[in-house]
Amino acid sequence: MSERIDYTQVAPAGMKALGGVYNYVAQCGLPQDLIELVFLRVSEINGCAYCIDMHTKALHKGGLPWDKIVLTQVWREAGDWFTSREKAALAWAESLTLIAQSHAPDAVFAEVEAAFSEKEISDMTIAIGLMNAYNRLAISHRKLPDSAPR
Repeated sequence: MSERIDYTQVAPAGMKALGGVYNYVAQCGLPQDLIELVFLRVSEINGCAYCIDMHTKALHKGGLPWDKIVLTQVWREAGDWFTSREKAALAWAESLTLIAQSHAPDAVFAEVEAAFSEKEISDMTIAIGLMNAYNRLAISHRKLPDSAPR
């Protein structure tokens, strides 16, 4: 598989705009490891190798144990590896990433509402939408993980 288009080169203004949203998310007050967990889960659902590679490494570099990183895709069955806030965030990420099937159900929103403020929910929703956009760019343009043999 080879990269179709280097979108970072042919659409720098668009990437800069997305980067502005990323910078907002990074500074919104949500814990960085929570944001990265959400980014990883969204990328797992979408099957984005480039983003899975990036966010797995970021989580590990941030001090998250490999066991927890690996168990992110099965967080519901991972016992006490994930906090109630992380579980609510991951459920929201799954619901919004699979929105055509889930329709963001009230039960999932109730979990999120119990664990986060309205601003945190809004910021997390922005982060989830952003990662879905990044995933679609990387997947459709066949962006390879930085660590992939070339």
